[in-house]
Amino acid sequence: MHVTALLVIIYAAFISLGLPDSLLGTAWPTLHTELGVPVSWAGVVSFIVIGGTIVSSYLSSRVIRRLGTGLTTVVSVAMTAAALLGIAVAPGFWAILLWAIPLGLGAGSVDAGLNNFVALHYQAKHMNWLHSFWGIGVTLSPLIMSWALAHDGWRFGYSTVGLIQLGLVIVLFASLPLWRRATGQSAAESGFKVLPLRELLRLPGAKPVLAAFFCYCAVEGTAGLWGGTFLVLARGVEPETAASWISLYYFGITLGRLLSGFLAMRISNRNLIRLGEALICAGVLLLLLPAGWALRLGFIIIGLGCAPIFPALLHDTPVHFGADLSQAMMGVQMAFAYVGGMIMPPLFGYIGEHLTMGLLPLYLIALAVVMVVEVERTARAVVPHAVR
Repeated sequence: MHVTALLVIIYAAFISLGLPDSLLGTAWPTLHTELGVPVSWAGVVSFIVIGGTIVSSYLSSRVIRRLGTGLTTVVSVAMTAAALLGIAVAPGFWAILLWAIPLGLGAGSVDAGLNNFVALHYQAKHMNWLHSFWGIGVTLSPLIMSWALAHDGWRFGYSTVGLIQLGLVIVLFASLPLWRRATGQSAAESGFKVLPLRELLRLPGAKPVLAAFFCYCAVEGTAGLWGGTFLVLARGVEPETAASWISLYYFGITLGRLLSGFLAMRISNRNLIRLGEALICAGVLLLLLPAGWALRLGFIIIGLGCAPIFPALLHDTPVHFGADLSQAMMGVQMAFAYVGGMIMPPLFGYIGEHLTMGLLPLYLIALAVVMVVEVERTARAVVPHAVR
């Protein structure tokens, strides 16, 4: 009973993780004009947010050993709620940059901790369904922002999502006794090994799997951050319409992870990843077509392709590296994923501003091909461990 209730709480926490992730990309076409900054400066905000997430992901094993997963989750979601409300009243772009720091720091430890907890204690289907709840968050927030842009502006969109986050903080705080009763987490989490990065990199399969995480997050982040701007500047779509079309991308991720949970009962994680890679490539090719139906369908298919890759790679972490090293590797994997999301989307922003945003499909397909290569290298290198 406690384990099931705790899983519901974790699902709620992942909604909160997803809510902020798609706000910037959908608000940016209007936000940058109102604040009078260049279009490429969305990459600066993204860089700071993801930089904070990298730091907190890397330190997650130490933080969780001290605070436990439950309290770490409460503190992290509270930080993101405060940051979103701060952005909503930011007097200028400089204030958004300052609030981007706690927004990033709030995401890393909770992300790594909850993913490792589910990888150790639940089946692969639950990992996919868990990330579908993240997809609910990232699907809802563009819709909220699209409605806000049509009525009261981007600030109202940020404040609405910030208040939703604040409500989740209350729920998560009330669940702290449940964590202690249901998991006995203090004893379990104190057994995690904390190794220096150089030692973790020596583990078989560590380097290619980190490269795979880097490329995956680069694909997902670039499509989400610049998809709306690509539609507006390269395809002539209205900003409000573009925001709603990008919500289809996140809807594809959400629906795909729901379906992947059922597929995981019959298909191995490795084959789910391969299926996702094929769908990403097919969806990106559709973006080369100017027709509205192709653009909408392309973003949906890219989202469906992204759906199983991240959860499947995460769920295999204890299998790849053992339960005792899973939290340390989970934190490093999340850090490398966020490095990909920090570097590659801003890089495309620079390319798009100086050349053309129409290069987005070619950029995405190049990243996807490298990801395919690194995933296959990982499969050949690892020595599977027994987890349960």
